[in-house]
Amino acid sequence: MSVRDWIRPILPKKWADPAPVVPVVRVNGAIGLSTPLRPGVTMGGLASVLERAFSVKRAPAVAVIVNSPGGSPVQSHLIYKRIRALSEEKETPVLVFVEDVCASGGYMIAVAGDEIYVDESSIVGSIGVVSQGFGFVGLMEKLGIERRLHTSGDRKAILDPFQPERPEDVAHLKLLQEDIHAEFRDMVKARRGDLLSETDDLFSGLFWSGRTAVGLGLADGIGDIRTIVRKRFGEEVRLKLMSQPRGLPFRRAPGGVALPDGDGLARGLVSALEERALWSRYGL
Repeated sequence: MSVRDWIRPILPKKWADPAPVVPVVRVNGAIGLSTPLRPGVTMGGLASVLERAFSVKRAPAVAVIVNSPGGSPVQSHLIYKRIRALSEEKETPVLVFVEDVCASGGYMIAVAGDEIYVDESSIVGSIGVVSQGFGFVGLMEKLGIERRLHTSGDRKAILDPFQPERPEDVAHLKLLQEDIHAEFRDMVKARRGDLLSETDDLFSGLFWSGRTAVGLGLADGIGDIRTIVRKRFGEEVRLKLMSQPRGLPFRRAPGGVALPDGDGLARGLVSALEERALWSRYGL
């Protein structure tokens, strides 16, 4: 018998029977687009947060809130695997709650959950792979700019935006995309199983409202974190947000004065534009 069990009869009720605590981890923003100004969502950034969440003693579950338009498939997969590994190691179920968007890599992370809950108007799905960029060949000719590129392999510079596309290069990219897409499909099928609706569009890259996603088997129900967790674990349950420390995007000058890092500012701007493009795909 533990000390707590021995003294439980003489303790006040709120001490003898403490309210259950559900740790909450937020996955918010584009995945993999990380700079000093915009930390983004990466395995490195979430690792310690997930460890602390699954280390909360007697937690009946870990809640993960997802609001992401996607991004890096590698970082998405790493986060998915870490959540599943910790869930199985600690024997703690995972409840996922979707806010505005849970698409592409965001949905890959979501399927790590044992149950997925959405809002009626959430955007869910986009199970596919996309590569995007620009071509500047015509513009360079008009400006009289000559491209000088030297490689030690004739395929080293495939899909260079300053050179015309070659069909064989595009075909190679398509093969890479299909490999990643196949892995994504297999993950969703393995986690969602017979819940999935048999429709040709499910893995086409389309996305749906939360209510439709439930009907397709991509999510388990409609509900917000507070309502679902209280219904599951009682009115006294407490939600504990697991936050991560954030550094400042500054470097220290020789005299000890903190100055803005110009390179960090530039990369932050590019990251912001890329993230904006991801969100805009879903009308946000």
